[in-house]
Amino acid sequence: MTWYFVRHATLAVLVLLSALVQVPAAHADEAFQTWVAALWPEAQELNVDRATFDQTFRGMEPDFSIPDLALPGRDKLGSAGQAEFTRAPSEYLDRAYLMRLAETGKPFTAKYKAALDKIERETGVDKYALLAIWGRETAYGSYKLPHDAVRVLTTLAYVGRRKELFRKELLAALQMLQAGVARSDMKSSWAGAVGLTQFMPTEYLPFARDMDGDGKKDIFRSVPDALGSSAAQLAGKGWVAGHPWGTEVRIPASSDCSLEGPLQTRLISEWAKLGFQPARGKPWPEQQAGLQAYLMSPAGAYGPSFLVFDNFKVIRLYNTSDLYAVFVGHLADRIAGGGDFEKPWGGTGAQKTKVIEEIQTRLKATGYDVDKIDGKIGSNSRMNIGKYQRANGLKVDCWPTDATLAHMRSAASR
Repeated sequence: MTWYFVRHATLAVLVLLSALVQVPAAHADEAFQTWVAALWPEAQELNVDRATFDQTFRGMEPDFSIPDLALPGRDKLGSAGQAEFTRAPSEYLDRAYLMRLAETGKPFTAKYKAALDKIERETGVDKYALLAIWGRETAYGSYKLPHDAVRVLTTLAYVGRRKELFRKELLAALQMLQAGVARSDMKSSWAGAVGLTQFMPTEYLPFARDMDGDGKKDIFRSVPDALGSSAAQLAGKGWVAGHPWGTEVRIPASSDCSLEGPLQTRLISEWAKLGFQPARGKPWPEQQAGLQAYLMSPAGAYGPSFLVFDNFKVIRLYNTSDLYAVFVGHLADRIAGGGDFEKPWGGTGAQKTKVIEEIQTRLKATGYDVDKIDGKIGSNSRMNIGKYQRANGLKVDCWPTDATLAHMRSAASR
């Protein structure tokens, strides 16, 4: 019995010491208070009063448990927790989950028909896309957001990897509080997005709408307000009424995924001449022949490919991820009555941040037009990987595989 207590007391001490090493609480105490004090003049310029400011930060400490922080011992790129940039595409676009969300979402088209018709009429934004965003973000309100938005935004602005971006979000959150939004309503994701459809605070002030006519812009409880606010945001970012988000396509044998990306945008009529056809052998609708589109292969050759239109880019502005935009677009199609992908998602495995970063670095060093080295696999990286693979006689799969990296290392050592 004595050994049991000694052993567990020792473990408790070790856990405590480990926590003290990993979490710079002592550093945060004085330095954090100084940092908060320096924020006041900027908040004051935005008409936040002193009482609101002081009440917001009273007793607050940073939350060092969230991702994307520039802290000792953290992964260099800080992508932990961002499913769009860590999970395998097949996992992110899980078929069973999409089917479940679609079936759950379909009844809402009838339940909120009046509000959805009004929103679509006033903004031009597709009602199914709005339902899909609601489904993806909070599972139609059933997912309870775990964080205090103000605290996580404060932490990200204080010791995050993107301090300036989150400083703006924090100041906007203070404006929301000043405008009367309850702090208790501002539950969020780890990155500070709030409400049923996950608004960043800088998007709330220009785009929040009262769609249910009760005099409040309530994106936290009112489904019409949340969907109407998201519609205003999408419309403000360029949504084109009546246009699709994208179409799954069959890539002809004469081509491959290295044609991906916005830099290789063509008319649908030109894609058709290259042999690209809609999945399941459907013909291209005549009204789409003059539309501009680009190829999107979010899993390289290991999954479906799409020709995507301007509305795909608008959805992507809601959450800057190709997988997110495909998820929302496809879920919208399913809620509207559409079916599954034609081509299954293959076994790419999880996205490996360090492998992607090294491949990006080596591509750039050998003259490829890599737009940024960030350890995240986007259309520019997939395109350049595909071009490298084709130029070196490798299998063209447009994916950051270990085999491609091994070839790059071998070539560099010659």
